[in-house]
Amino acid sequence: MLLGTVLVLLLAGAAPASAHAALRGTDPDDGSVVKRAPRHVTLTFTESVGLLDDSFRVFGPDQRRVHTDEATHADGRSDTARVGLPGKLAQGTYTVAWRVVSADSHPVSGAFSFSVGKPSATTGQIDTGPIEDPLTGGLHDAARYLAYLAAALLVGLAAFALLCRPADTSPLRRPLVAAWWTLLGSTVVLLLLRAPYETGTGPAAAFDADALGRTLTGRPGEALLARLVVLLLAAVFLIRLSRRRGPEQRPAVLAIGTALAAALALTWAAAEHASAGIQVPLAMTSSVLHLLATGVWLGGLVALLLTLRRSAGDDLWEVVPRFSRIAFASVTVLAVTGVYQSWRGLGSLSALTGTSYGRLLLAKLVGVCVLLLVAGYSRRWTALIAAPAVPARAAVPAPVPQPVGAPAEGHEAAEGPETGQVSAAPPGETGEAGPTSGEPEPPGGPVKPGAGSGDPGIRRRLRRSVLVEVAVAAVVLMITTVLTGTLPSRAQAEAAQQAPVGALPPTTEITVPFDTGTGSVTGSGKVQISLDPARVGENGIQAIVYGSDTGIVVVPEVRITFTLPSRDVGPIDAELTDRGGYWSTNAVNLPLAGNWTMKTTVRVSDVDQVSVERRVRVRP
Repeated sequence: MLLGTVLVLLLAGAAPASAHAALRGTDPDDGSVVKRAPRHVTLTFTESVGLLDDSFRVFGPDQRRVHTDEATHADGRSDTARVGLPGKLAQGTYTVAWRVVSADSHPVSGAFSFSVGKPSATTGQIDTGPIEDPLTGGLHDAARYLAYLAAALLVGLAAFALLCRPADTSPLRRPLVAAWWTLLGSTVVLLLLRAPYETGTGPAAAFDADALGRTLTGRPGEALLARLVVLLLAAVFLIRLSRRRGPEQRPAVLAIGTALAAALALTWAAAEHASAGIQVPLAMTSSVLHLLATGVWLGGLVALLLTLRRSAGDDLWEVVPRFSRIAFASVTVLAVTGVYQSWRGLGSLSALTGTSYGRLLLAKLVGVCVLLLVAGYSRRWTALIAAPAVPARAAVPAPVPQPVGAPAEGHEAAEGPETGQVSAAPPGETGEAGPTSGEPEPPGGPVKPGAGSGDPGIRRRLRRSVLVEVAVAAVVLMITTVLTGTLPSRAQAEAAQQAPVGALPPTTEITVPFDTGTGSVTGSGKVQISLDPARVGENGIQAIVYGSDTGIVVVPEVRITFTLPSRDVGPIDAELTDRGGYWSTNAVNLPLAGNWTMKTTVRVSDVDQVSVERRVRVRP
């Protein structure tokens, strides 16, 4: 269970996956002033979204909530959300807080404002309701990560037993059962937490019967139910697999196991980002293959470690080369599907270095290259496991005179089946095995294939190499986790290109260099800060710290405050949260337009920190 332990520790501090649906535009436009009160508020997204009972909350100039109709899709289009407004709206500024569920099953929320007649004289801070309950989000993310890990172990361990065919599968049984129960438990937790996760409420809402009923009728809920059914079928399959089967039944067993694994992977692909956007059938196929290859490879590595450690290893010379070939095929599938999925999320080569998504993708690519190098090193020890060990040849003794009628030198004497007489025929003529070169057999006995598997030094080096391979894979998965929490470059570009006339870009990026004077890698560098949308009202902030070597570094604290000197407002603390690789928040409210002073404080140790100020323009 080393892989699971390492990944849980690494992923515990990772950022929760955020939605991949980007807001293309609003009607009325954000910050606009309309002469007549609109009858509807309409939002348009880059992909289809699901609606909640409380998808819209509209607040009037008096900061009281305005009664609205039920949220619907505009003109039947699944990538829109619309709510009807009362017939008469008072003059002033209105704030619209919205929350929908992206097609990849993650909720996405935001807020914007518009004015009827003219803007209100003052803009106060409005409580637009919950964005995300921290406890619900943490529990949901933990269950989601455990589900991925358990699925990889379940698929990988079963595939190792079926395809590599070790003589002793007892070391795999307990981890296999633990993986099944972990996946079952995490799936039930995800099903219960689905409703509060979508609405941003506390975990207690998981026991609301009405909310659970809505979950079971939505696509994410249906996918989770299907996963439970597949798990029950998999349990029956594993019980029957534990019984000895003849070779003639192996094709049927492999076919059933492959079908169950594909169905399990499909429950992820059908409810996540592959099910929306461009080329949906191809994207879902790619996602299923990617998940299966990940499970066969990473879960198989754990199975190989257990086999090397606990099994007697008499058949390692057969098992290890089989897994080596399977791992190579899995890596090939991962490379092909990974390139396609990266292209689908990236959109253009320029985005590879010009967006956060692209830069994280480059970091993942470097990790994958290191992983392939380590895997190649492991294959060297695999070859030694399968190689024959030839015993040292002793000196050939001098010929000894033989009595007349005795067998000739180099010939093997054999008794006849009934007469008991000794035969002087050569081995090739009697059907018995013997040396083919005419030379005496080595003193250690005949050369056996795979005799190198009995060398404890070779096995120990292979175990260490596979351990390193698992550790590097864990780092790659950690980068992938951060990547899933970043808006894809293609969606960001689509949102920017199709934004309303006069609208601002979706994100304002500020680079803040810092130097604490300590001379260490983390003591100097820069902070890349994204402020979205840099307008009056609620804003989101993401801060990534780079060291002097331009690599991402981890620091104890990043604090950002905003002050508006011209209006004597502030400081407003953004209250950033460490997301395991970057710092972020979605709930900093900037109530007035103007040139704000953004103060960034970076603490690199208990005593060393530095503060840097930058001017930021916040528009109405």
